[in-house]
Amino acid sequence: MHYLKKIHFIINMILVTASSILFLGSCAKNINYTPVSKTGFAFDTVVTITVYDKEKSNVLDACFELCETYESLFSATRTDSEVWKINHSGGTPVAVSFDTAALIQAALFWCDTSDGALDLTLLPIAEEWHIKEQMTQVSENPDYEYDIPDASTLDRLLTHVNYKNVVIYDENGTAVAYDEPLSREASYRVQLLDRNAAIDLGFLAKGYVADRLKEFMISKGVESGVISLGGNILLIGKKPDGSAYQIGIQKPFGNAGELIDTVQETDTSVVSSGCYERYFSLPENGRIYHHIFDTATGAPVQNNLLGVTIICDSSLQGDALSTYCYILGLEEGMKLVQSLDGVDAIFVTQDYEMIKSPSSHSGSQAPSAPYQAACKNSYSPPR
Repeated sequence: MHYLKKIHFIINMILVTASSILFLGSCAKNINYTPVSKTGFAFDTVVTITVYDKEKSNVLDACFELCETYESLFSATRTDSEVWKINHSGGTPVAVSFDTAALIQAALFWCDTSDGALDLTLLPIAEEWHIKEQMTQVSENPDYEYDIPDASTLDRLLTHVNYKNVVIYDENGTAVAYDEPLSREASYRVQLLDRNAAIDLGFLAKGYVADRLKEFMISKGVESGVISLGGNILLIGKKPDGSAYQIGIQKPFGNAGELIDTVQETDTSVVSSGCYERYFSLPENGRIYHHIFDTATGAPVQNNLLGVTIICDSSLQGDALSTYCYILGLEEGMKLVQSLDGVDAIFVTQDYEMIKSPSSHSGSQAPSAPYQAACKNSYSPPR
């Protein structure tokens, strides 16, 4: 399920087209600022970062250097990454950077919070389905026949799906709890207790990176800006004229840039998850096979939803909650959102009905991964 996500976006002031959340430029008058953007590709998606201060344009290059650094740590496919080394260690503990340890701990936190509905060890299941690869093959060969894994194969692979087999150790060899703050001054190792398990952090990595980029940009004096990482948009402050940013949410399965809704937000995160970016469907039954997986069956989640958008302070929280709420479905997902303070959601049903959570409500504080407390207002580059 963490191969999920996500739904690209369009930033129409620079005419970048992808698919899901769209940052829409304003036409405010008499504003004395010059927005500067840079676009590239990282984390298997289009990345666009904008600052509303021409003098801060050098920050953009530094942000993309950070993206490269984080991808070199978190990628499950790069043979030089720390995640790759963990997955190919044969169960031996692997020394990792603070950021890799922090992201894995955040993933474990959300896996535990969701009672295993989210699981960072689903990589073998995703590899068996190879959704993206099959999409590519059918685009090149119209006669290609999709490969649907049989239940017995999925059941066998599911025996190696268990987030509790991932352990973080501190420098004293003590296992670190999911809610224990980490320190950049300490050293950490990660072990897979099941040597046939494998992790993928894709379901949270973009959220983690977006949060870190925002901290970095603020530390460099950026007061207004937009970070767009695929289905993750993170806003810095307000626009220089004091107005809110307009964020457009793409219509599932619609044309690029075709919106189903827009929201106006400041200094917050907007994240979407759904079944309509990486998927294929069989002509004989029309069933959609996508990249959000059910940890009980190993098959793509089947429910009454096309997508979920979460609005909250943290992009990582938005990543986790958008995927979790999609898995839960409309009724249970809405109950979860309404139980949390500071979290709003937009659910899109199979009938293209939009169900929105109340714009203001009082509930429990949204779960917060421990890395946020450890890193807040204390940015330093990855080691």
